[in-house]
Amino acid sequence: MAGKEATVYIVDLGASMGRKRHGREVSDLDWAMEYVWDKITTTVATGRKTALMSVIGVRTDDSDLAGVMPVEDGYENITVFSPLKQWLLPDIRGLQGKVKPSSTDNGDVMSAVAVAVQQIDAATTGTTGKPLKFDRRIIIVTDGTGSLDTSDLGQITSKLKDYDPPVEVVLLGVDFDDPDSGYKEEDKDAHKEDNETTLKEFVDQCDGNFGTLAEAIEQLAIPRIKDTRPTPSYRGTLTLGDSQTYDTTITIDVERYPCIMPAKPPTASSFVVRTDLGGVGASAQSSNTVVGDDDHPMDGQLSAVRNQRVYQVDNPDEPGEKMNVEPDDLERGFEYGRTAVHISESDANVVKLENDSSLQLLGFIRAEEFERFLPMSRTNFIVPQKTNTQAQLALSSFIHALYEAECYAVARLVAKQDKAPLLIVMVPHITPAYEALVEAELPFEEDMRRYKFPPLDKKLTISGKTITEHKDLPNAELTQAMSDYVDALDLSEYDKDDEGEPTEYAKIEDSYSPLLHRVNQIIRWRATHSDPTLPLPDPPQILTRFSEPPSDLLQQTEAQLKTLKQAADVKKVPPKSKGRGKRSRADRDKPLSGLDIDALLGNPKRVKIDSNNLIPSFKQALAVTDDLDAIQEAADAMATQIRTLIRNSVGDSAYGRALEALRVMRDELTELEEPEIWNVFARELKGELLGGKLGGDRREMWWKVRGSKYGLIDRKRCFASDVTEEEAAQFYK
Repeated sequence: MAGKEATVYIVDLGASMGRKRHGREVSDLDWAMEYVWDKITTTVATGRKTALMSVIGVRTDDSDLAGVMPVEDGYENITVFSPLKQWLLPDIRGLQGKVKPSSTDNGDVMSAVAVAVQQIDAATTGTTGKPLKFDRRIIIVTDGTGSLDTSDLGQITSKLKDYDPPVEVVLLGVDFDDPDSGYKEEDKDAHKEDNETTLKEFVDQCDGNFGTLAEAIEQLAIPRIKDTRPTPSYRGTLTLGDSQTYDTTITIDVERYPCIMPAKPPTASSFVVRTDLGGVGASAQSSNTVVGDDDHPMDGQLSAVRNQRVYQVDNPDEPGEKMNVEPDDLERGFEYGRTAVHISESDANVVKLENDSSLQLLGFIRAEEFERFLPMSRTNFIVPQKTNTQAQLALSSFIHALYEAECYAVARLVAKQDKAPLLIVMVPHITPAYEALVEAELPFEEDMRRYKFPPLDKKLTISGKTITEHKDLPNAELTQAMSDYVDALDLSEYDKDDEGEPTEYAKIEDSYSPLLHRVNQIIRWRATHSDPTLPLPDPPQILTRFSEPPSDLLQQTEAQLKTLKQAADVKKVPPKSKGRGKRSRADRDKPLSGLDIDALLGNPKRVKIDSNNLIPSFKQALAVTDDLDAIQEAADAMATQIRTLIRNSVGDSAYGRALEALRVMRDELTELEEPEIWNVFARELKGELLGGKLGGDRREMWWKVRGSKYGLIDRKRCFASDVTEEEAAQFYK
């Protein structure tokens, strides 16, 4: 968990910041605000109430210190846009309209620093007058062309250093000279050069950080890694032996912390348009509700979606209808095959395993005998209890004993009271900075999945003969060609380090999750660009540089790839013709030889629907023709057979076959883009089932058709259908 922090941004809004210089397409102010907006939106995204921010404008047309201090001589043309507080999306939208170049060059940056110090002092001091524990920071963005009053420079520096820890001062200069990066602005104004020197000396005296704005914006593309304070998932003892029975057991006080945690992108929330804006009552509104502007009136009219769970069962008094039941009236059951098996609470308590939290050693295994695929979970650290020197010494001895013996420990872990026990493996981990046991979950017998696959280098016949040469097996030429190609694509020493020496390409520490950081980037960008018509920015190159192999490496391996294609006899597959349905099947399925196999074999153009082979014969009848009359004839024959199955069914004995025939008929006609044939049949079948025209009361068959969703084909399922989604839903009633 991050600590409290207070950050004040001092932004130069002088007239000179509105110019476009050195070939840039944006003004200096818009360029500077790219950095400020990124920092502000990143902080807002955390949602931390202890992350306070404020923005102060210097060289503004007006003077407004927002009550921080009176506007006196030397403090003109300074505007406090916001007090130190937690920022939300409305604050960002409100500031956007205020940050624009002024028409004046009057204003003192150092006076703005004094206002920021006064603001920080008021917000981070307790009621007793003692400064609270805060990380204080002042970030200055300026082009250095304004006036500077250095008369109080020493007092300001002393005040910044009086805090514990001292206030961090960050100076970002627009086109400032930087010997470290090698940048020097040509034909620089003497006044700006003097101001640069003064500001750099001030930052050095405050032990702050100086950088050019170009360097800062370049570093914005580098994703920021979030460090979180770990929370222990187990605090207890590591024991060897039964400590409740014997006094000679080994007991060490330990704690369990996660090694790493997967970072996930933020999840989206669902909102609805509020309907009570003009009404009497006010609905509860989510804290995430956004505030709109004149261009986007929908903003601010959204309310969070609330979920309500309702349990329903079949109403015995009204067939086909549902009735609501209370959650307290429900009983727990478990699925056994397709049957629900009820288990009462008393029976569940019998099989419930009562456990006390513990970490018990079960045995040891040799490191070389441990299979790497066995760990089932993310890893955790087992460390000694804090401030317990005896536990630190004992666990250190145990870790070194495992390391020297080249063994791993197997233990039984119950992290919390009555929690299911886990079988874990503990591996010694020794570094100059710390020592720990790295722990991961092991599978039980029920977790093991043992699959058998045929060998890749040989084939076994039914008689037991071994075949090593086959069309499905790689020969020596293909194996060698693949080996050469893989070696040519070796990335272990493809890159170069700072000294020009070969090093690994795409190191773990240099690669970032494109999904996580791209989503965060777009959220921050959209927070400051509310116009939905604006195109999204391209992803930073640092996120996509490892998405494809290096182009020069691919060029170097073209010879090996060509040899591999020849050895594997790779041939280009004909492209698939575009089109939905089977209407273009005659062109798609035409053999490369141009021969009509059906004509040569004497296969008929129409196939009769066979009741003993209903579904295959129906599919074959559709496969051999593109004629609409033939399709209609096959569908009518299939419909007749389905009606016969239902009419001759004793009870529900044939309902299963009829349902499967309905499914196939509906899917095939959908794929053929002939939904009207099915819809006509479905309407007729519904009337016949409910009207008792198929051998008596067949309403149960209708419930099965309805439950299987074998109703009308709507436009969502097939574009050629004239049935809307509402009509398809009404059909089931």
